[in-house]
Amino acid sequence: MTTPPFRCGYAALIGRPNAGKSTLLNAILGQKLAITSDKPQTTRNRIAGIHTADDFQVVLVDTPGIHEARTELNRAMVRAATSATSDVDVIVWLGDMVTLANRIERGEPVLSREDENVAQVIERSEKPLIFVANKLDLVPHPLVLPVIDAIRTRMPTMKAAVPISALKGDGVTAVLNEIKALLPEHPALYPKDAFTELSERFLVAEIVREKIFHFTEQEVPYSCAVDVVKFDESERTSRGLVKVFADIVVERPSQKAIVIGKGGEMLKRIGTQARLESESLLGCKVHLALFVKVEAQWSRSQNGLKRVGFQ
Repeated sequence: MTTPPFRCGYAALIGRPNAGKSTLLNAILGQKLAITSDKPQTTRNRIAGIHTADDFQVVLVDTPGIHEARTELNRAMVRAATSATSDVDVIVWLGDMVTLANRIERGEPVLSREDENVAQVIERSEKPLIFVANKLDLVPHPLVLPVIDAIRTRMPTMKAAVPISALKGDGVTAVLNEIKALLPEHPALYPKDAFTELSERFLVAEIVREKIFHFTEQEVPYSCAVDVVKFDESERTSRGLVKVFADIVVERPSQKAIVIGKGGEMLKRIGTQARLESESLLGCKVHLALFVKVEAQWSRSQNGLKRVGFQ
């Protein structure tokens, strides 16, 4: 018997905001890489996670949700998502079955204008497509096939459709099998134990931003950026300690007050939870110092976009 050829390549996870792309990425990796939130537009940058098995390796690119962008930051996010489709071997389109099934029930076209925007991005890429019907646990099963049939009619070049619940991990193996079948024959690009291309500095900043999403309300999460100004590893070997100094940048004094909280309680809560998760990620003690700064309309300026990784 001959050994099956090793396959390796890139797959982009795309879709509308809050479709579950980051949740699926984390489920495939078996550990947390991309931050998640019940608020849409949590992911801002392309997040690359690496999954390696005995016979294949796939670099999974989690992208910002494709949406109607009204600010410079949002436009940069959408550009990051759409440009990712040109750099990969496979596109995995995550559809929110709650939204899509509701449209079927109401007798409406399954794709809204926003969904159609996603479909057009995929068409222009001319890359193999896998449709993933996510949040299967939240919709009546008789509505699943009509949604998939409607997507297949709209995207006749679709290679596979997989119903899943990314949150529960159901169907994740089936998604991986479909991705593997579409990857080119190629040696592994990364060591077997690698799980991301991202730096620890970036990941700690994302952890802090996730806690802001979880603990604050209204417009604050969307108006904040986290800038790690110093990542000191000089005592990592001797004392098992990394010192991180980060700025939380907001756009208005009122937002600064919310992030700090009464008597500094909110900032302490954000910092404590971020420190504990950072320690788990880095495998050592972390001293995390957070400072809150106001930079008016940072999300509308070129300097502000550079702060969060967009050129």
